[in-house]
Amino acid sequence: MTRMAGKPARTPAYNVVVVGQSGRLGYEAVLFAASLRHHSPDFKGRLLVAEPQPGPLWPSDPRLKPDVRSALEELGAEIVPFHSAHFGADYPYGNKIEMLTALPEGEPFVFFDTDTLITGDLASVPFDFERPSASLRRTGTWPKPELYGPGYAGIWKSLYDKFGLDFASSMDLSEPDEYWARYLYFNAGYFFYKCPRVFGDRFREYALAIRDDTPVELCCQEMTPWLDQIALPLVIHSLGGGRDVLPVGLLDGTVSCHYRMLPLLYAREADRVIETLEEIATPNKLKKVLKGYDPIKRMVYQGRGEKVRALFDQDNLPRREQAIRNRIKSEGFWMR
Repeated sequence: MTRMAGKPARTPAYNVVVVGQSGRLGYEAVLFAASLRHHSPDFKGRLLVAEPQPGPLWPSDPRLKPDVRSALEELGAEIVPFHSAHFGADYPYGNKIEMLTALPEGEPFVFFDTDTLITGDLASVPFDFERPSASLRRTGTWPKPELYGPGYAGIWKSLYDKFGLDFASSMDLSEPDEYWARYLYFNAGYFFYKCPRVFGDRFREYALAIRDDTPVELCCQEMTPWLDQIALPLVIHSLGGGRDVLPVGLLDGTVSCHYRMLPLLYAREADRVIETLEEIATPNKLKKVLKGYDPIKRMVYQGRGEKVRALFDQDNLPRREQAIRNRIKSEGFWMR
């Protein structure tokens, strides 16, 4: 049946997934889940928390603490265990690669890093799960071309060639030659697709091939912690996705905030983000759990976050994140 003209396509039901484990990620997962329930009460999908299991690649038990697990389940989250076969503690960013094959096959998904708050209605985001994409809130962190080595184009082209992908169609020709933004690059703070198994298999294949059989053009480039963000644009391009799948200003905008660390949240994010954080952290049931993580206890409940915020003019922040970090550290307020 032909869809009526002027009527927007309905976004199919989908799963939201984060990785949760012992320590910081577990507590951040609680904040994420609480923010999703607060701002998207009509979200119809499943909230999945992927949990790495003990094994040879984890020298200590990575599973969630019991009180954190209970808090997540009370917020409607389902804990999905997965095993680490390739990355583990040596490269924990690999969790977001390996957990994908434990998710329901054929069901659309949106992955978020746990250091994210949902600040608006997720249902307002018109995901096109046929075309994957990821976060464009990024800077030119990789690669770092050497003076006498290949430039951005040479480095990225070697990767596209390795996997038989068309390099030319991946470029943003509105950006200057040899400027990092000309080349497809994402932050892995969120990504989405119609099937986690397909995406995960491709992600794992590309990441391992880059790590274990690195093109010579990358011989001077750092792989840690960038491996996931090196492979991610190749995966997205290979599956027919790209930069401009979502409208600007929703994710990493009015609907979500990838704050990364609580001191940075208080220093530079919008007032509504702080209001969301402090509102969802208020209920006594959650407060008892969240106080188990010292940065949340001190930043949110003991007022250190307000002191950090007072150090900066949020309308005139330093251009470089390192300058923000250094100012917070010089005042003795840095925590992670």
